[in-house]
Amino acid sequence: MREITEDLRDFLETKYNFYNQSYFIHNDPIAIPHSFTLKEDIEISGFLVATIAWGQRSTILRNGNRLIELMDNSPYDFVLNFKPKDLKVFDTFVHRTFNSIDCKYFLIALQHIYRRKGGLNKVFLDSLNVHNCNIGLAISTFRQTFFSLSYPKRSLKHISDPTKNSSAKRICMFLRWMVRRDKNVDFGIWTNISPGILAIPLDIHTGRVSRSLGLLERKQNDWKAVMELTTNLRKFDPLDPVKYDFALFGLGINEKFR
Repeated sequence: MREITEDLRDFLETKYNFYNQSYFIHNDPIAIPHSFTLKEDIEISGFLVATIAWGQRSTILRNGNRLIELMDNSPYDFVLNFKPKDLKVFDTFVHRTFNSIDCKYFLIALQHIYRRKGGLNKVFLDSLNVHNCNIGLAISTFRQTFFSLSYPKRSLKHISDPTKNSSAKRICMFLRWMVRRDKNVDFGIWTNISPGILAIPLDIHTGRVSRSLGLLERKQNDWKAVMELTTNLRKFDPLDPVKYDFALFGLGINEKFR
C-alpha cells in the first residue's frame, strides 16, 4: 500500500468535503429516502432502493420512485398493513433482474421483520452484537434472517453474502446511509451503530480510483478488497472511514480520475 501521507489525507478530505453536499442528492438513489421524514419510511425506502441500485442512475431513480408509488407513497404503513391481495399491483414491476417475484418476497420479509423482529435497525444491531461488530458476518446473518421465510431461490442473489466473498456493495451503501451522521447526505438515524465499523461500498469506480491512489492492491472487487480498502481508510479516520466513499466515487464518476 502507498504510504499514508498528509498530502494524500488532505486530498481525500478535500474531495470528501466537496462531494458530501446536498446538491448532489437529486440525481442519486438516496434522493428517494430523502423525500421522507419518518424513520421507518426512510429505512424501508432506502433498503428497497439500495437493493435495485445498479445500472443507470436515471433508471434506478425512475424504478425506485415507481416502487414507492406502488406502496401509496407510505412505505412503512404499506409494509406493516398490506394483505396478500395488495401485492398484485407489483405484478408488472421489474428492474433489471429484480422482478415482481423478488419484489413481493422482499415486501413479505420486511413485513415479518417489522411485525416480528423489531425492524431493520434492530435486526442489524442484533446481528452485529452476535458477531462482535464484524460487519461482514453481521451482513451474512442479516441475510439469513431476511430469507428465514419460504423464499424463491432466485431472490437470494439480491442480498449479497460477504462470507462468500461478495463485495456486498449495495448493502454496504445502505448501511452508510443509515449509520453515518452528517448534515448533508447520509441520515445517521441508526444511532446505536458506530460508523467506525462500516465497510466501504466498493464498485468499479471506487476500486479504480483506490488502485490509482495506491489504497488498494487487490485486483478483484470482492470482500477481501473491501476489507483491504476499508482498513487502509481507517488509517485516515478510524471513527468514520467510509466517509471517503464520497471522495472515491466522486473522483471516479465526476472527474474520471486516473
